[in-house]
Amino acid sequence: MTFENLLVADDGPVRVLTVNRPAALNALNRRTMEELGVAVAEVAATLSIRALIITGGGEKAFVAGADITEFNSFSPDEARAYSRKGHTTFDSLGQLDIPVIAAVNGFALGGGLELALACDFIYASDTARLGLVEANLGLIPGFGGVARLARRVGTAMAAELLMTATQLKADEALRLGLANKVVPAAELLTAAKATATTMASKGPLAIGAVKRLLREGEGCDLRTANSFEQTAFGLAFSTEDCKVGVNHFLAKAKGPAPFPGR
Repeated sequence: MTFENLLVADDGPVRVLTVNRPAALNALNRRTMEELGVAVAEVAATLSIRALIITGGGEKAFVAGADITEFNSFSPDEARAYSRKGHTTFDSLGQLDIPVIAAVNGFALGGGLELALACDFIYASDTARLGLVEANLGLIPGFGGVARLARRVGTAMAAELLMTATQLKADEALRLGLANKVVPAAELLTAAKATATTMASKGPLAIGAVKRLLREGEGCDLRTANSFEQTAFGLAFSTEDCKVGVNHFLAKAKGPAPFPGR
């Protein structure tokens, strides 16, 4: 598929995916959603990619939301289908077995924040503004934002943010745990790449296992989550990654272990 609204660039094992519709503040129209689905599938199939960064083109927006210009033409059935497509795409992003960082470089509103929430965590520029603001339109989030926001900041805080349609400044997003780090805008991509590169140097099978444990254990009681961990810990000892990593440590070798890859 030829991308019209996405830019793809690789920096070693790190792929940077840029939503590139700056004239529309990178709003998610149906074409862009389709391209995102294809791009995520390509990342999943490209074993040399060990970390992914998603950001926005231009200086104003990460993704300012869904493309509202399309909404007037939606019937309820079409809106539901659009929501289903968004859920499918964002779920596939969340299920990647590599680290996924949202580098939020400006407005991340509505569907834009939902895209960022589907990533493992958010690094934000000091100019970022984040919020699920659909209530201003008499709507609700349609791409998983309600559940993901509640899991990120807690149910009570999510209720306040959703019902007031608040736009958070970056420092407030950091305080609430919505963002992991805030940096000057000019340093955002560098900071995200540094973290992504560090993560990409670790055992890829271990990274994938950690992501699955976080995802599967989120709705479980502690005993069940710990049982999942015990099983995954045992399985890790059957991998070549484990042999390489342990021997690298015991040999007191310098630098990252030469893991064979995912």
